[in-house]
Amino acid sequence: MSESSGSKISEDAAVALEKQFRFQFEPAQDSYVLLYPEGLIKLEGSAGEIIKRIDGEKTVSQIVADLEATFPGVDLRQDVIDFLEHAYAKGWIRQ
Repeated sequence: MSESSGSKISEDAAVALEKQFRFQFEPAQDSYVLLYPEGLIKLEGSAGEIIKRIDGEKTVSQIVADLEATFPGVDLRQDVIDFLEHAYAKGWIRQ
């Protein structure tokens, strides 16, 4: 998932969903999705677990800590940061 923008997300900054997106579970897709005026983005695997913790107040570090507490014994830090950098580069989230 390399993006040409080279965006780096700060672990100490709070992240929020961009205003045009709405996060929800979509039974028809059997997954979490991001809805926006032109359609939807189906969130695969752990992406939904990450996005549902984005509230505009939690920092990247807090999101990582929450996920590691929910799924103990797994070092999730780099995977979470990689996904958030991807989401940031795609314009789904902001800092």
